[in-house]
Amino acid sequence: MIELSVLIVNWNTKDALADCLRALPEATASVPSEAIVVDNGSSDGSPEMVRAQFPWVRLIENRENVGFVRATNQAIAASRGACLLLLNSDAIAPPASLARMVSFMRRHPDAGAVAPKLVNPDGSFQASYARFPTLVSEGLSAFGLNRRLWGAYHPSPPPQPSEAPRPVDWAPGACLLLRRSVIEAVGPLDEEFWMYSEDADLCYRIHRAGWKVYYLPDVEIVHLGGASSRQCRPESVARLYGSKVRFFRKHYGPVPAVFLSIAVAAAYTVKAGLACLAYPFPRRREGARAQFRTSRLVWGNLRVALDTQHATRTGDDGKVTNLQQLVL
Repeated sequence: MIELSVLIVNWNTKDALADCLRALPEATASVPSEAIVVDNGSSDGSPEMVRAQFPWVRLIENRENVGFVRATNQAIAASRGACLLLLNSDAIAPPASLARMVSFMRRHPDAGAVAPKLVNPDGSFQASYARFPTLVSEGLSAFGLNRRLWGAYHPSPPPQPSEAPRPVDWAPGACLLLRRSVIEAVGPLDEEFWMYSEDADLCYRIHRAGWKVYYLPDVEIVHLGGASSRQCRPESVARLYGSKVRFFRKHYGPVPAVFLSIAVAAAYTVKAGLACLAYPFPRRREGARAQFRTSRLVWGNLRVALDTQHATRTGDDGKVTNLQQLVL
């Protein structure tokens, strides 16, 4: 019987994916497991590499990039494990790390999801969990002020010298262990989120269904971060804020979503204005062009996210309509 299904979505990250897969046998230790890779139409030879070097991996090939969320749901549908691990292709799990996460879930029946501490390749702390977003936190983030006010790791709290496993609001999908019965109860990832905020949305639904999301600071996973999204940064920024607005609309209601979109639009109007001031200087011209493009894409994605025909449809998971709750 398979206890753990490791689910990886890949798009043109062949070398990182090879390192990720190479670490899995020791990371899962004695836990009966399987690994599934969904390739999103890579052009760098990733599928060929998986077939040649890792024949024990189940490979699903998409002809085009269907997005992280839809590809992850493909892997969930094809999986057989009692526990499902969402793992980024640029994450490396040290020996026994994944087995320890599974062991924790076995011992805690109230755990719907379990997340490790994410670290950079040099061992330094990487944002690993966070509170659910609010209008204040997301508005300040759009203007680039959140980390000036709340620290370099915001929205994650800073690392602590001594920590114990504890429940948190949500954790990123770079490495997130899920109980299959929970996914069967709350549903898979919401495909209205093409990329970004799908993990916060899933954790929100897990909480509302009565389970907890645990953070395990004694289990460390190395995460390179952004291996796919760096390949299309302006588009990634636009998708990021479009997804944030969708999250607000789905869980907090349309009015907070409009307020957030206004704040983000204002932030990127200011950034575009600063780019205009920088454009006459040759050394800053390329950066100014990139900022113009990013701002234009962000504005467009905000309009789509607010469109009722494109917004996330739920209705049964209980929307928060109290504005005071959003700004605390």
